[in-house]
Amino acid sequence: MKATIERATLLKSLGHVQSVVERRNTIPILSNVLIEATSEGTLRLMATDLDLQIVEVVAAAVDQPGAITVSAHTLFDIARKLPEGSQVSLSAADGKMLVVAGRARFNLQTLPKDDFPMIAEGELPTKFELPAETLKQLIDKTRFAISTEETRYYLNGIFFHVQDEGTPVLKAAATDGHRLARVTIARPDGAEAMPDIIIPRKCIGELRKLLDEVDGSVDVSLSSTKIRFGLGTAILTSKLIDGTFPDYNRVIPTANDKLLKIDPKSFMEGVDRVATIASEKTRAVKMALDRDKITLSVTSPENGTAAEEVPGDYTASGFEIGFNARYLLDILGQIDGDMVEVHLADAAAPTLIRENDKAPALYVLMPMRV
Repeated sequence: MKATIERATLLKSLGHVQSVVERRNTIPILSNVLIEATSEGTLRLMATDLDLQIVEVVAAAVDQPGAITVSAHTLFDIARKLPEGSQVSLSAADGKMLVVAGRARFNLQTLPKDDFPMIAEGELPTKFELPAETLKQLIDKTRFAISTEETRYYLNGIFFHVQDEGTPVLKAAATDGHRLARVTIARPDGAEAMPDIIIPRKCIGELRKLLDEVDGSVDVSLSSTKIRFGLGTAILTSKLIDGTFPDYNRVIPTANDKLLKIDPKSFMEGVDRVATIASEKTRAVKMALDRDKITLSVTSPENGTAAEEVPGDYTASGFEIGFNARYLLDILGQIDGDMVEVHLADAAAPTLIRENDKAPALYVLMPMRV
């Protein structure tokens, strides 16, 4: 194999594929990127961790087609340190890969391409397109609520499912048991018979990075066990989480009769300020609701106390409720408008947060004892 590629192009592609590769691998081939030079004048780069696979195709001057695997992180670090604008020559022979750029020469160890594992996709019967911006919104407004608790593996991703609510919709939801985030959009054409799926956290992270470089639409193909995203020059394929997502509708309150309307920005800043002294472990902030006035307060045995009044539109009977400050800030950070509705019941019941009843995103937050 022999090919020449511009350093910027190589670096960008390696940046995409090497982040899929786990740094500590017990299987040596999984530390490598598969590089395939084709007679059509392209380089195909591929990396996998056996659950997630990325393939990227870029233009290159190919002198001799062929394929080899080489350490993904090493090649990425080399490309990063090469002079800007340089042409990088990659040639593989006799179990080594020679990388030449200007006066720099690297001779790297390789492993044969035949040992490189591929994810068998099988049939992917459901196919539809989503604008990149819409997919970004679905991810950004839900991913913070993905659980990191490995024992509840079925919560370690975003749950996508279709429903018919008068109009057909596609919903994305994530929860860690303390908070729930859900976004609803119109169902895309082709998603009618889509199975309920849970996309793993790592796939979501890699997908979100790639979406920043996609202008148009993303091709989505899926079955009940695999999903594939077509993102311009890159294709991301992932196994789905094999589990049942809980019926989250049961925790969305419908009868919370106390309504607080508040400016999310000033509310967020107030919570952030008083939470400065909250203990790392509990992060508890108390909200005392009174007519058109909310008092935020924190009491910390180690650090002291803090309180701040924030204006809000509230006319129901006064009471006190506590929340984890970080969870509250995560939700408020997703509100785009200048007004947020907080629907409350009592100090122990789940609280519903949304911009308004027409907003695509909805959040539920469990209170804390304070």
